Amino acid sequence: MYVELRGINKHFGAYQASRDVSFGIEEGNLAALLGPSGSGKTTILRMIAGLESPDSGDIFIDGARVNDLPSSKRGIGFVFQNYALFRYMTVFDNIGFGLSVQKTPRAELAARVEELLRLIGMEGMERRYPAQLSGGQKQRVAFARALAPNPRLLLLDEPFAAIDAKVRQGLRSWLRGMISRLGLTSIFVTHDQAEAIEVADEIIVTNAGRVEQKGRPVELYKSPATPFVARFVGDSAPIGDIGRLKGFDGADADVSGVVSGAIRPEFIKIFAPGESVQCESAVEAAVVESVIFRGDALEVSLILKDTRLSARYPLEKETIAAGQKIRALVYCLYAFEGGRTRLLHNACLGRQHDAYSYSI
Repeated sequence: MYVELRGINKHFGAYQASRDVSFGIEEGNLAALLGPSGSGKTTILRMIAGLESPDSGDIFIDGARVNDLPSSKRGIGFVFQNYALFRYMTVFDNIGFGLSVQKTPRAELAARVEELLRLIGMEGMERRYPAQLSGGQKQRVAFARALAPNPRLLLLDEPFAAIDAKVRQGLRSWLRGMISRLGLTSIFVTHDQAEAIEVADEIIVTNAGRVEQKGRPVELYKSPATPFVARFVGDSAPIGDIGRLKGFDGADADVSGVVSGAIRPEFIKIFAPGESVQCESAVEAAVVESVIFRGDALEVSLILKDTRLSARYPLEKETIAAGQKIRALVYCLYAFEGGRTRLLHNACLGRQHDAYSYSI
């Protein structure tokens, strides 16, 4: 592992921000620390950077323990959420700031800044000041400044948070491509699951100071290990007692003792009155609460046995409207058992290896 944390604990007074945090990141990977506010993700990033010190545990970068190394000696580039550009410095001077602190010869500094301006696509803008730049341009300059000293590791703290949604989408793709081209090991903090899934090679999900799960985006999405991950990753609706649903009411002996779970929109099929269904015995009566047009499909909020669920409905089917009585089939769900999560299939459909392979 290029970056490795072993048994990290960190307190701020009575508050424990990190609880026995351990994970590793392979060289060249782009990893996301994903979690809600207060989950400990930024504290982890700051400890890796040397801006905070762990109370116990060890941090390794490229095989060397760095606990006692100051931030300036760790070979790290840091991109802050609010850019942290010097407003009275030009783009050129902002990018070259770290090199000037290192007393880099002027010619070498200028060559490196010009190289980075080409890399971020901002040639000809070196004399501009931050106030003359868009949010996306400011973030590119911050990115170039972090890269200027040729860091071994790049850390980014919510790098897209201060940018409007339209620019953010393009900047995600740009950052992903740039880091991939450079082959630079990188870690970024985000609370946006869509951002983490789109950009990262692997995701480390944090909650209440702990690491809940680490894995590839598809792995976390399809196979959440804990109830928290099942609820946080994806658009899941909680259900207090899965035994109330047809097909999950005890026909399968494995469900004994399961009282709660979560249902994703893609785990529900909606049927119009009179439409044939493969498994009629498991179909439930439901009422449409609201319908939102999402471009390629309709997002339907429905009430099924006093539980609010969300489902997708194809545009090519007949119109569906709020207040309409419909039929719905929950063909699988995540069941929560003793702090773990298990994918459970509707008993009337039999067992399947992949919840996403159904054709109903």
